[in-house]
Amino acid sequence: MAKLIYAMITSLDGYAEAAEGDLGLGAEDEEVHTFIDDTFRHVGTYLYGRRMYETMVFWETAHTDPDAPPHIVRYARGWQAAEKVVYSTTLPAVSSARTRVERSFDPDAVRRLKAEAEQDLSVDGPTLAAQAIAAGLVDEYHLFITTSVVGGGKRFFPDGVRLDLQLVEERAFATGLVYARYRTR
Repeated sequence: MAKLIYAMITSLDGYAEAAEGDLGLGAEDEEVHTFIDDTFRHVGTYLYGRRMYETMVFWETAHTDPDAPPHIVRYARGWQAAEKVVYSTTLPAVSSARTRVERSFDPDAVRRLKAEAEQDLSVDGPTLAAQAIAAGLVDEYHLFITTSVVGGGKRFFPDGVRLDLQLVEERAFATGLVYARYRTR
């Protein structure tokens, strides 16, 4: 059975999306980007909400930029090779290959995807991830913690959920970004 992984960049105070502005610096670094690519190369399916998909669809054509460095091209190729499922009631159509739209999040359908998948799945975006967490579907949590405190926004972990996690990996980068991977107990 494949794992469902929730991974996001998050502020030091726990926000995956800032109320105002961005989450600060740290993930743009080549070392960090290469680590992210290496860590998630085994993901065969990405589950997105509409807004996260609209951010990530950049990778559909990122490789065509003649000035794109090799680590960007490599990540783009991996993203393009994966299946993408976008959960949205408003997105009329997708603009990337290997992508389909589902109008609602169905925990049982995701359980079937996990059971049938040969590669791991990733759920991205705090709103969609909150639904997966509430349904008990998430097996691992990967936090990329910036050095910024943003004071508000959408939290990485949803309110009202109790989780007991086991730290299985950690790494600090020269940019100050800290990576922490947790597994559900």
